[in-house]
Amino acid sequence: MLMLSGSGSGSTLLDANARPFTPEERDKMVMVVVPTYNEAENLPDLLSALFGLGIPHLHVLVVDDNSPDGTGQLVKRLAQEQYQGHLEVLHREGKLGLGSAYVAGFKHALLRGATYIVEMDADFSHDPQVLKRFVQAIQEADVVVGSRYTSGGSIDERWKLVRRIISRGGSIYARAVLGLKVKDTTAGFKMFRAESLQSLPLDQLRSNGYAFQVEMAYLCQKRGMRVLEVPIHFTDRTLGKSKMSPDIAIEAAWRVWQIKFRY
Repeated sequence: MLMLSGSGSGSTLLDANARPFTPEERDKMVMVVVPTYNEAENLPDLLSALFGLGIPHLHVLVVDDNSPDGTGQLVKRLAQEQYQGHLEVLHREGKLGLGSAYVAGFKHALLRGATYIVEMDADFSHDPQVLKRFVQAIQEADVVVGSRYTSGGSIDERWKLVRRIISRGGSIYARAVLGLKVKDTTAGFKMFRAESLQSLPLDQLRSNGYAFQVEMAYLCQKRGMRVLEVPIHFTDRTLGKSKMSPDIAIEAAWRVWQIKFRY
């Protein structure tokens, strides 16, 4: 195992079988960063779907927070047996939060020389097929956002009214307080150009959950990045347990003001 820095939240361990990439692989490399906590039920199918897209130089980085269900060890085995050279896993010491997981993953992807870096959920809430549209859209943008609330976007009809109000209302609230132009401020399905992501103060990010996505959106806008929203259908998970909680929504509400005055 190799030790890497952990973005202020402890250390991360990378399986030592990660090999150097060739210059050809680095050219237009797409690295998908997937944070996990107890996602062993979803990961095999997700990886199969991602690597079945036919996107050249696609690599996946799983950032696992010491999942009790063995997600990290499952990914390690799949990396050795099925996806050698295309799948990596960062093992973290515990459940340290979504925001710090993404920061650790982003830093690793940049160090590995990825051209484009993607963030997405492990539970099929984000359709892997949309990545092919992202690859096209990023040619005209710095950041591509998979948006539920732009024209053509939608959410799972199984969502209860309370969840709809929290999600949509949260976006409206964050836009009003921060002056954000992006319609889906809490979107967790995005593609970044490496140079755009590298320009952000990743070490300063402290938010988790919805608030992390809002903070990223605000920083991208502050730096004048070209942000393009691509409509998506957001599907509720069918396997595993949702990580959403009232605490995450409450954190997002007060963090918005902290973000406003911090930058």
